[in-house]
Amino acid sequence: MGSKTLENEERREHEVPSSSGSRSAGGEPRGSHLSRDGDGCMGSQGADEGDDDDDDDLDESHAAAAVSLTCPTSGEASNETKKKKKKRKRSKKRKAQTALKQSSPPRIPLHRLFSSGEYRPGELCDYQTTSAVKAPELRHHGQRALEDPTFLNNYRKAAEVQRQTRKWVQESVKPGQTLTEIAVGIEDSVRALLDNAGLEPGQGLQSGLGFPTGLSLNHCVAHYTPNPGQKDVVLQHQDVIKVDFGVHVNGWIVDSAFTMSFDPTYDDLLAAVKDATNTGIKNAGIDVRISDVGAAMQEAMESYEVDIRGKTYPVKPGRNLCGHDIKHYRIHGDKTIPFVKNSNQTKMEEGDIFAVETFGSTGRGFIRDGAGIYGYGLSHSPRERVSLPRSSANTLYKTIKENFGTLVFCRRYLNHINYLVSNGILDDYAPLMDVPGSYSAQFEHTILLRESTKEVISRGDDY
Repeated sequence: MGSKTLENEERREHEVPSSSGSRSAGGEPRGSHLSRDGDGCMGSQGADEGDDDDDDDLDESHAAAAVSLTCPTSGEASNETKKKKKKRKRSKKRKAQTALKQSSPPRIPLHRLFSSGEYRPGELCDYQTTSAVKAPELRHHGQRALEDPTFLNNYRKAAEVQRQTRKWVQESVKPGQTLTEIAVGIEDSVRALLDNAGLEPGQGLQSGLGFPTGLSLNHCVAHYTPNPGQKDVVLQHQDVIKVDFGVHVNGWIVDSAFTMSFDPTYDDLLAAVKDATNTGIKNAGIDVRISDVGAAMQEAMESYEVDIRGKTYPVKPGRNLCGHDIKHYRIHGDKTIPFVKNSNQTKMEEGDIFAVETFGSTGRGFIRDGAGIYGYGLSHSPRERVSLPRSSANTLYKTIKENFGTLVFCRRYLNHINYLVSNGILDDYAPLMDVPGSYSAQFEHTILLRESTKEVISRGDDY
């Protein structure tokens, strides 16, 4: 979920025509080999639940070899044969029991697919630079220890929910569907995988959506979600759609986004933004200055151009958008990562959790607020209770605190909230737009800056 900066720069317009062709989720144009997984990183695919069966089969083959070497009598050979047959049957039975696969759309809770309760790590990357790691007593007071096994496992569970849901999106979403259908499908999948419908007070704070599902088309760069009262939008073949959704377990949010197109015309746009995001991930690390990360991302993105109907456009980074750190139950923390050259001398620190993201556009690269409301969120230190003239608003405030806390939510999740906005109790978030006629893309991952390794916790086989 993108964070907006306060920078205000002079604007200039470009008009970009639309075109048509086949589906793409990144393409394979120039530079795409750099944008798949990042350099210097070691992917961890984890183990399937049935992996132990291969070991059983291997043990059986070793046992069979040992029997043949001892040259048993015919009676012993007969007994050994029976034993081997029994072993094979047990192995087949175990395979049958662990063959459960995820449905489409995803509706099988994760705990049924991962019976051990252990979830695979993300991509583990070595730091590019060495730094003097602070002793525990010198670290920031209250900083969460990212090495805690329960914390890590819960975070990895949220990442697995995000991966399985987006896999379904990439395989099933196609032109002709409404954005409401897509958003509801994503959100229903997340709740099903977590086995938490979030219908009772407090359940939404245990696990659920980290923020409203973003489905932003073309020159709408970010922060659009279909809400009641709006005209439903139908996805078209020539559209470029950014899919941005978060999953949390116990308030720790995995924030990851990707872009889809159905026309290869936009492959270079998607490749440029994916490359820039992976460049940011590669350069991030303990004691690294945020300004250096931003400069590297800008250089990567601006090395691309996009040809649209015979006209060439540079890919411009969104100058007044940025990545951000993530806090407990807060999608936007205090640190920001612009993806342009900047003077921010703030350093990344051990224990930080960042959403590294970039937005690229064929327009001006300067983003403004659009019409409508994307979502709402309580202030970082919400009052225990409010006393407003309308009793219904007081009741609504209590409901919001019980179900969302400081998580961002949208009107689809809860109606009748305008009164709280007008009284300064809720903050509202508008869609973020570039110039009409332009096209934009987004890619994003959540990374944990652990003591000895950088974990790209949301990394998958897709991006």
